[in-house]
Amino acid sequence: MMIPDTLWVKSSYSGMENACVEWAPIHAATNGTVPVRDSKDPHGPALAFTTSAWSAFLAGVKADEFGV
Repeated sequence: MMIPDTLWVKSSYSGMENACVEWAPIHAATNGTVPVRDSKDPHGPALAFTTSAWSAFLAGVKADEFGV
């Protein structure tokens, strides 16, 4: 999935490194899918998740379900 001209954000915990996951919240709010990409390759493809799948993933991260 290529998404031109959108605002990409990453976690404030990432610092200034370029080895992060970015997502596009404005696209998610207007299109119902959450695009996620590798910050090292900003012109590369993005994965698209449904908003419900993304919400479930974030809830799992917050609940430490993945042991990371």
